[in-house]
Amino acid sequence: MEKLLMIMQQLREKCPWDQAQTPQSLTKYAIEEAYEVEAAVRSGNTDDVRDELGDLLLQVVFQAQMYQEQGAFNFQDVVNAISEKLIRRHPHVFQTEQFARLSQEDVSALWKQIKQQEKQGKPRSRLDEIKPGPALNQAEQIQKNVAKVGFDFAEVQDAYVKLEEELAEFNEAVQQQDSDEMLAEFGDCLFSLVNIGRKLGLSSEMALLGTIDKFRRRFAFIEDQAQQQKRSLHELSLEEMDQLWEQAKQQLKQKAQQHETTSPVLGTKTD
Repeated sequence: MEKLLMIMQQLREKCPWDQAQTPQSLTKYAIEEAYEVEAAVRSGNTDDVRDELGDLLLQVVFQAQMYQEQGAFNFQDVVNAISEKLIRRHPHVFQTEQFARLSQEDVSALWKQIKQQEKQGKPRSRLDEIKPGPALNQAEQIQKNVAKVGFDFAEVQDAYVKLEEELAEFNEAVQQQDSDEMLAEFGDCLFSLVNIGRKLGLSSEMALLGTIDKFRRRFAFIEDQAQQQKRSLHELSLEEMDQLWEQAKQQLKQKAQQHETTSPVLGTKTD
């Protein structure tokens, strides 16, 4: 860790690109690296997971170095803050003499209780606890939050009806070619679809990430087949690409089934 911190300090002193960065300019890279960690874990390749975790750690070190230069805090302060928080929120681990053996549900309730105590005296909406992040995930967390106070459809079928209403309104905006209204109604459609997934116990974020992963691999198959035929993608007709797409679906499905029966890593299903 000391070696990494020293390298980061030297980069800030001598590398023009690193010197030009600000905390604001780097946040997008932190988000990208977090997604790459997710993709590596999904792949089941432990070497990739190790490397991507290192890239994510670099973002923490980089930010800490810049704030240290401002005299705000340093990396050790970051480590101390999270260490103290973990100890404070796990009294059942670090203060065992005061707590009997707790169930997973008891631990979750205790965690929430301590978080509430930490935030006492701060004016806030109940939705303030929804952390910034991917829009699909925020939508799902907001819906879960308000559902706890009864602001929710009674049945999933009611959520389907709402989606149909939003789709009709979106179609009307499209017909009118009102770009602002189209954007607003499209957002309403997405929010409603997320709500259906939530009521069915499905993660919209994970579902879409899975679809993106499948699309990437299937399209890569089309590119590979075109290359083997010594043709560019532009030379392939839509019908030919559709045929290759179906081939990709079958091949990747077979590989996924083989992977499930041979992988020693749990939870690494890829398709």
